[in-house]
Amino acid sequence: MTSKRLAQVIAQAALSKKAHHVTILDLRKLTTMTDYFVVCSVDSDTQARAVADAVKNETLEQGETTVRKEGYTEGRWVLLDFVDVVAHIFHTETREFYNLEKLWGDAKFEYVNDEPPAPAPKRTRSAAGTTKTAKKPTARKKKTTE
Repeated sequence: MTSKRLAQVIAQAALSKKAHHVTILDLRKLTTMTDYFVVCSVDSDTQARAVADAVKNETLEQGETTVRKEGYTEGRWVLLDFVDVVAHIFHTETREFYNLEKLWGDAKFEYVNDEPPAPAPKRTRSAAGTTKTAKKPTARKKKTTE
């Protein structure tokens, strides 16, 4: 299995246990340590362990095994190392504190969601060269005269 596909399998397993803000960071051009990080947030220690178990079970079914597992007992930050892909399962506050997305800010990010993303607002350039967000046209009410 390719490392990209493994990252996607891990992300989907995390979503199956209601992890949120699931993000895949492509680190291939930045480091030789690993190809991808999969980062997700959970709301409790129990959910962190459930996500870790789902990831472990799903990857095992695909023939992949973890080389190292850290933080499972505490459940605040569970790390599952698959060599080419490393999964980080964070409590929301812990994720904000360590802020891996900022630390690896040069990585290419892929946001994984079980819902389609909301469309981004259209941006336009003004004559002065500044970028503005286009506003939706509003319907105007017609005045009625009696």
